[in-house]
Amino acid sequence: MAEIIQRDGTWIFDGDALRLTPGRDKNVSLLRKTLGELVVPLGALAGVSFEQGRKTGRLRLRLRDGADPLLHATGGRLAEPHDPYQLTVESDRYGVAEYFTDEVRNALLLDEVPSDPVSEYLLPGPAVPLSVSAGDGTASFDGERIRLEWNWKTEDAKAAAGTRTLTVSDLTAVEWHPSAGLENGYLRFTVKNAPTKAPPKYDPNSVELWGFKKDPLMALVAAAVQARLPHPAAAAATDVRQLEAAVAPAASGGEDDHDALLRRLRELGELHRSGVLTDEEFSMAKQAVLKRM
Repeated sequence: MAEIIQRDGTWIFDGDALRLTPGRDKNVSLLRKTLGELVVPLGALAGVSFEQGRKTGRLRLRLRDGADPLLHATGGRLAEPHDPYQLTVESDRYGVAEYFTDEVRNALLLDEVPSDPVSEYLLPGPAVPLSVSAGDGTASFDGERIRLEWNWKTEDAKAAAGTRTLTVSDLTAVEWHPSAGLENGYLRFTVKNAPTKAPPKYDPNSVELWGFKKDPLMALVAAAVQARLPHPAAAAATDVRQLEAAVAPAASGGEDDHDALLRRLRELGELHRSGVLTDEEFSMAKQAVLKRM
């Protein structure tokens, strides 16, 4: 077993999983304290590193893509103080940190843990029920229903719709963006068959965030909801099947299959260049065509 205890938190590795407990120091972020202890199975890890500095160092865990709903919901936008997979290490504990790193790396090699993306969440996400007040409203989640309530700072046009109640089955996505500079952040829920380009300030399915202390806690609500939505790998597989079905008619006519598929590739290229297809959509569609060829 390897263990490192710091003011920033305590990390313990027993060979099968890492137990990450936030510290009680006043400098530990509110998000990490609210999230509490995390148990990360070895199979969810893609790597570990330790970086030394003049006064303090930093232990970092790198998780496999798709393993943690929190990382997926935040999309790499969590600032360092809020990242539960980083630990500040005092200079007198550098030796312990290096030993801890070696133990985890050796376990990854011995167990031959791959570093490629996973097709299901390996961490459960934040515990529910959750309720966070920040920005222009309060977001509550009990594991099935999201409740959005507005405060006196909410725009009248948005508050006029009243309290919103959404179920997980109503949603196709959830997004969390922190505020940056003069740009406000938001927690947004995308409802099936009801896409919107309205700014979060006016969107009744969004909470606008202004960069205050509790804003990062909205990321926990996003992560808890994300954990109950279809895994992104499952959604991608569905997209590929749909694209393959769309490609099939191109090769079913009376002309040569190969020529029809080549023409389809040219059409996809034109759609991509014109901006109709995103890079990801174009890549999946192209692969579906090439597979048929």
